[in-house]
Amino acid sequence: MAVTDSTVVFISGVGKGIGAGIAKLYLSRPHHIVIGSVRDVSTPSVAELKASPTAPPGSKLLLVHIESTSSTDPAAAVEAIRAQGIDHIDIAIANAGAMPSTVPIEEVDTKDMLENYHINAIGPLLLFQALLPLLKKGTEPKWASVSTTAGSIGLVDPLAAWILPAYGGAKAALNWLTAGIASSQKEWMTTIALHPGLVQTGPGNWVAQKVGMGDKAPVTVGDSAASVVKLIDGLTKESNGKFYNAVDGTEVPW
Repeated sequence: MAVTDSTVVFISGVGKGIGAGIAKLYLSRPHHIVIGSVRDVSTPSVAELKASPTAPPGSKLLLVHIESTSSTDPAAAVEAIRAQGIDHIDIAIANAGAMPSTVPIEEVDTKDMLENYHINAIGPLLLFQALLPLLKKGTEPKWASVSTTAGSIGLVDPLAAWILPAYGGAKAALNWLTAGIASSQKEWMTTIALHPGLVQTGPGNWVAQKVGMGDKAPVTVGDSAASVVKLIDGLTKESNGKFYNAVDGTEVPW
């Protein structure tokens, strides 16, 4: 099967956690080319992803290097993708992100704010701009920004999201950018933001402990990844411009 007949999925941040889980699920489907971005191809977690069970016919994994704070890596990654004969992308999942700061709102400083903003908002924007020509050649293309309910302005008080001002503020910016993409590209692409659940990763477990939910977050990486893929599978043009909780499919207030 030619590349033109394959579903091409781009996922940023597949080196570990939710991104790796999503990549494995798409790789289990026939005729799916999964392009995953990583910061370092030599890490044990990336080696584990490469060693995943053999993909079915027509499916394969391609890894590209993108550092979220780089202004040039996304464009270079697209050149690497084109060099492999891939001329379109059908699904793009802006998953890469980080929670480098847990300083409270009373103490957070400029450095913390800018670092979070660069990784969690500017990085996905640059990725969108670089992938745009390939997305325009996709079949019913979809864009999903992996956000968080901590970035919902409407949920700051109910969730006590003010404990993460740098992270939550950056994700709120990502939400605005996602809404902007949804509005400006609505004629040809379906764009959403999604909350993957409070997941059993380092940051997720920290939040769970902070808010008294126990030592671990309630959602496993596998369950989160499965819910994200299920949500994206079910997107329609009417889904455009919405913010979803992937775990239960409900809408999240912006």
